[in-house]
Amino acid sequence: MSDRSPSSDDQRPPESSTAAEGDRSLAVGGDLNGIASTGEGATNVLIQADQASVLPAEAFIRMADLPPPPRLTNVPLHTGLFVGRVQALARLDEALEGPGGAVVQAVHGLGGIGKSTLAAQWAATRGAARHCPIWWITADNAAGIDAGLAKLATALQPALSNVLPLEALKEQALQWLASHEGWLVVLDNVDNPADVQPLLARAPHGRFLITSRRATGWHRLATPIALDVLDQAEAVELLSGILTHGGERNLTGIDELCTELGGLPLAIEQAGAYMTQADLTPGEYAALLADHPGTMYRGRAEGTDPARTVARVWHVTLDRLADDPLPGRILRILAWYAPDDIPRALLGHLFSGPELISAVGRLAAYSMITVRRDTLAVHRLVGAVARTPDPDDPHRRPEDIAEAREQAATALTRALPDRKEFGLWPVWRILLPHVDAVIHEAEPQPGSFLHLLMKEALLLRITLHAVAGKIEDRQRALSESVRDLGEDHPDTLTARDALAYGYEYVGEWDHSIPLHERNLEARLRLLGPDHPDTVRSRRDLTDARRWPQTYASLPRSTQQLLDIYRGIPGSREDG
Repeated sequence: MSDRSPSSDDQRPPESSTAAEGDRSLAVGGDLNGIASTGEGATNVLIQADQASVLPAEAFIRMADLPPPPRLTNVPLHTGLFVGRVQALARLDEALEGPGGAVVQAVHGLGGIGKSTLAAQWAATRGAARHCPIWWITADNAAGIDAGLAKLATALQPALSNVLPLEALKEQALQWLASHEGWLVVLDNVDNPADVQPLLARAPHGRFLITSRRATGWHRLATPIALDVLDQAEAVELLSGILTHGGERNLTGIDELCTELGGLPLAIEQAGAYMTQADLTPGEYAALLADHPGTMYRGRAEGTDPARTVARVWHVTLDRLADDPLPGRILRILAWYAPDDIPRALLGHLFSGPELISAVGRLAAYSMITVRRDTLAVHRLVGAVARTPDPDDPHRRPEDIAEAREQAATALTRALPDRKEFGLWPVWRILLPHVDAVIHEAEPQPGSFLHLLMKEALLLRITLHAVAGKIEDRQRALSESVRDLGEDHPDTLTARDALAYGYEYVGEWDHSIPLHERNLEARLRLLGPDHPDTVRSRRDLTDARRWPQTYASLPRSTQQLLDIYRGIPGSREDG
């Protein structure tokens, strides 16, 4: 208890308050804070800011001596509709149910991928038998963590409710956690790993289960568990379970819709609730999604959480990255490409330096993109939302999305080699899916990058069709010609040329050189050095042997694309 005398210029008599029980009373005056007792076995009074509260005796039990109430939990209600996640649940079983000291697991992944659902399912169905209490804290900021700990303190010791300030209640909870074992605390939706570090340091003997969109920052705090989308069968099971919950429904088009939704649980639940309310089939919902994407990404059923739509969830994530405009710009550009195998070298045609590397890294840290060696991937639904204009969303303004499409086309145009150089056709094979995605349903102006891409892609397809044929087919044709006509028959030599060219079309020059050598030797022997076929064979062999020098003279970005095609990890100097 503290006692501070009024200043000398304040001569008014202090107000007082009195707490009494039986024949004992306590008069309080002046600026007093603390706990006063009228004597052994008598009333204890908490005095705060001229307020006096009577504390029961159980409020003074040491936190270290306080056992947890049986079956204490505040885990959000989990539903019986839970599918898949077998491996993730098994990892949590192994980690959180084993013996030992502190265990901290951080489940991370894209917003809407089901991290909280997984945590609630495990805690309610598998953790309850071993842990008490199981306490759920919404931990998206430090204030939320403090509030969650304060609620834990009053749940453990109800006598403290509405008595101690939040900071004191938080300290009580920390003391309890530090002095007990067998508990589980779920820290849901952690945005900044640094926010949970003080709590983890104070409670070294229990179990923590963390969920977060952040894929990075856990190396000193927790063991990360990456959560991916549902596979196709699991996605269909989840959506059909939602749709048939109240009885039989028409499920026509459910496979196609689940593919379009990319196995994202939030999108499936959003679509399922909407279809149930509007009595739509999956095929009808897919048609609405194709014709009115902006509306449907925001659309929700009555009674559902307005914050739990795919458009809103990722809006929140991009808000957290908004201190730098580059991550948002890059995401809008990537959204125009095919979802997978986007060469990082493409971005090097638009941006460069540490800023690009940092922006890509931040998008990956929040699971908005996936980085795989020299390529990037964007979940198909993230890309679809990111390229859908919404004048009310600062991250999807129509003019910004139009600019991103033109930038995506610009990068592709700068990356594409001369289509007449068939040795560089592997680069086209890598980039064609992204060319197709960018020009899909486009009506480009003549002279624009989009128009140029559309024209070049058409001409290349005509050329590729003219030389079409799988390597296996050409190998079979050569084998049959050797068997039926002999090694040196003109048709055999032609088939050998075709196989050599096939290898070169796919960038496998090492396989073409022995074939050219064999044909040149045969033609020199059969036709002489000056025959046109001999001259062509000599030129083909020279070109094949010169390929390493040709490769070395290519622009760095073209080398990187060829390396990706050949499965060689390339340089990341351009981001």
